[in-house]
Amino acid sequence: MPAPRSPKARLPLVALLAAVCTAGLVHAPARAEQVPADDHRALRRQLQELTTAPGGPPGAIAVLERGPHAEVYRAGVAETGTDRPVEATDHMRIASTAKAYSGAVSLQLVDYGRLRLNDTIGKVLPRLPHAWHGVTLRQLLNHTSGLPDFSADAEFLDLVTENPRRRFDSRRLLDFVADEPLAFRQGARYAYSNSDNIAVALMAEAVTGSRYEDLLDRLVQHPLALRDTSLPQGHRMPEPYMHGYDVTPPDPPADVSEVLSASGVWASGGIISTPKDMTSFIRGYAGGELISDRTRHQQLNWVNGASEPAGPGQNKAGLALFRYTTRCGVVYGHTGNFPGYTQLIAATPDGERSLTFSLTTQVNKKNKPRLLERLRAVQENFVCALLRKR
Repeated sequence: MPAPRSPKARLPLVALLAAVCTAGLVHAPARAEQVPADDHRALRRQLQELTTAPGGPPGAIAVLERGPHAEVYRAGVAETGTDRPVEATDHMRIASTAKAYSGAVSLQLVDYGRLRLNDTIGKVLPRLPHAWHGVTLRQLLNHTSGLPDFSADAEFLDLVTENPRRRFDSRRLLDFVADEPLAFRQGARYAYSNSDNIAVALMAEAVTGSRYEDLLDRLVQHPLALRDTSLPQGHRMPEPYMHGYDVTPPDPPADVSEVLSASGVWASGGIISTPKDMTSFIRGYAGGELISDRTRHQQLNWVNGASEPAGPGQNKAGLALFRYTTRCGVVYGHTGNFPGYTQLIAATPDGERSLTFSLTTQVNKKNKPRLLERLRAVQENFVCALLRKR
């Protein structure tokens, strides 16, 4: 389906906001060209080729960081009609990588004794439907909860279609599916749901008495010095930003950067950040800097499941974190997609090496499956470059 041409245009939100990934382990795509781990020119060329592929993004950036040493690869432009390059300090919508941030908040609250991984919705959020009361925090974080996805609800989609910039009460998003039972018995299987991380944020608020935005600032942004990271309610982007586009040939790219209000995704995908800040986040988060060894051991208990869109190599799901097993080794991280943007953040288990990979168009298995397979192959080449011995 085409992406929106204006704030009043019909939005493909079932695919864009509620894409459900296939349960089970996701294998690496058929190999694209494998580049030598030290071939910088080949990596730059492959990034550039993504921007010229059918349906590809007007801009792309990849930040490889090993210890204090950073390499920035970029292609295309930050805004069509200009020659401004994409910069690591440009703002962008980070999409579902925001789920890792809610994980960082809730897992620290586990360390502080405010939450337990086996705490249930019934205990912490008794106002939510009785049918959901047995779902645990652990199941929310690894997408085995069975919660119905609010962002696939017909009423929600109708409201967003009517007014894409509508300001929702983010703390009432689960009301859209409050009349629905669990999609399956909690813990029985994996199914990616945007409702999960809304419930996680509500749990964090309930046990602390603090707004989720304040917890995010205190527990994540401040400790990791994320100075250009925010969770807004509206549709505006802070300057400077890399513009996000609907790219649907043969039509020219349409700027959708400010089409949607972030209030409709909130803790599940509403954060705005920069490649620089996202690099700092994933190094600290994937490296276990924010949580205790005991809680990290629980976080790294993997189940079959893929991020959305699937990341490079074989995917498995932990607690608000995914393991990507590539031909060159393992990294931990998260992906995301949102109108105008596609994201991957990944780091080695010690947090010493990281990759932030951002596109300025949305790519997922429903809207651009071939481009997604190509993207995953290029991302795997970048992971191999990241992991090479120096």
